[in-house]
Amino acid sequence: METKSVAIIGAGVSGLAACKHLLERGCRPTVFEADTVLGGVWAHVPDCTRLQSPRTMYQYSDFPWPDSVTEMNPDHRQVLDYLDAYARRFGVLECVRFGHRVVGMEYVGVDEETVAAWEDWAGNGHAFGSGDGEWRLTVANAEGHVETYKANFVILCIGRFSGVPNIPTFPPGEGPEAFDGKVIHSMDYSKMGSAKAKEMIKGKRVTVVGYQKSAVDIADECAQVNGVEKPCTMLVRTKQWIIPDLNAWGVDISKLYLNRFAELLIHKPGEGILLRLLATILTPLRWLVLKFVESYFSIPMKKHDMVPDHSFFEALVACVIEIAPKDYYKRLDEGNIVLKKSKKFSFCKQGLLVEGESSVLKSDMVIFATGFKGNEKIKDIFMSEYYQSVAIGSTSTIVPLYRQCINPKIPQLAVMGFADSLANAYSIELGAMWLAHFMDGGFRLPSVKEMLASVLEWEKFMKQYSPVYFRRACISAINIWCSDQLCRDMGCNPRRKKGFFQDLFEVYGPSDYVNLHTNKK
Repeated sequence: METKSVAIIGAGVSGLAACKHLLERGCRPTVFEADTVLGGVWAHVPDCTRLQSPRTMYQYSDFPWPDSVTEMNPDHRQVLDYLDAYARRFGVLECVRFGHRVVGMEYVGVDEETVAAWEDWAGNGHAFGSGDGEWRLTVANAEGHVETYKANFVILCIGRFSGVPNIPTFPPGEGPEAFDGKVIHSMDYSKMGSAKAKEMIKGKRVTVVGYQKSAVDIADECAQVNGVEKPCTMLVRTKQWIIPDLNAWGVDISKLYLNRFAELLIHKPGEGILLRLLATILTPLRWLVLKFVESYFSIPMKKHDMVPDHSFFEALVACVIEIAPKDYYKRLDEGNIVLKKSKKFSFCKQGLLVEGESSVLKSDMVIFATGFKGNEKIKDIFMSEYYQSVAIGSTSTIVPLYRQCINPKIPQLAVMGFADSLANAYSIELGAMWLAHFMDGGFRLPSVKEMLASVLEWEKFMKQYSPVYFRRACISAINIWCSDQLCRDMGCNPRRKKGFFQDLFEVYGPSDYVNLHTNKK
């Protein structure tokens, strides 16, 4: 692999892990990062943003947090420092070309008709195929200078929560153009930096549109700046599970959901007859656990009529559970944050016309915290209509990624960090180990037909347990099941605990995969 050219697009959590494990295999990839700093989504977030999971669950297996970080949920600055230290420790920083944006890429050397007809991925099931095809990347630097870069393999680490904002559309005359105030997206708010953002919102009547992580963080920041005199209004279309922490009735819910026993209660993609039967028999127990958890987390939500229509388990499967900022529900009680629930709204000169409200929601500023088009970002990086058509599937299917990494129809390319989880760093790292092992000739991929069948099993799983959010790539509910598959592919023992009961009931985390040995060449 030393003679092969590999391009990694993105220097976030997944890009750093991919680079580190390729360097260990003797390959020196080039990492293209559009930003001037590493960290991906962590580089630009509101000041109050913290880890959603305990730091012991959000770390690379061979790089623990420093002793100086004692917080259970470190803030975004501490996360950036941790990632920077990781990149320096393993020589990743030397591979990164900051300020270089990949604006397009095309596969050359093998025509699209031949690629589409291949029974084996890349023609032979191996990472670099026959050697006839390669990727050509169009790369622009900060000054606008464009160059072409050739790569035998490309790893997309561009993430789902940045880059291409999802902005609502409105009929003519009912959108932001009708509003006298300022309208921005949460992406722009985060990029301007905390000091500048706080100065912008100071003394303003701010309305935040959305009710997921960025929306709640921005609203909390507005409430801290302006207090009850100028409360921040949140316009909520869909209620979400915004929970204070990961403890329900004094029980750490990771003990209920992040061990092997918990996964026995769920039908898993590709499971055998015995596991299918066991999951069916244990379904009532899963329901009891669900009601136990919901009975606690719904208490502050009931007070504000914000209990979601979907279950907590459905939210877990789709990774749409959010940890609230400290004192978030206290700010709601005090009136520093005001919630308004509505499916539709439009702009007018003074603010927003909200369906179900008789008066105008007067605003000086509207912030769209309405997420990103992560799927479209992957699609748009390809210059070919064929690769665009197969990159992300359709609106009725999941994004087709075998092992959450390989698109069966796109050769010599991997997508990393697309699947979310409650412990992103180590699940991403395990995927990076798997990919590096594959690229180093450690194993051959199944046929295209077999990989597509595996993707279909995932689709059935997502539609069964999270029908509303089935397109969200998330492995939280069966994280161990996914890790087991990667371990087996690499020739490693997936059972990482010392005894039967420990393996069944203890929580799995980064420490279980320290010194994971593969049959390296």
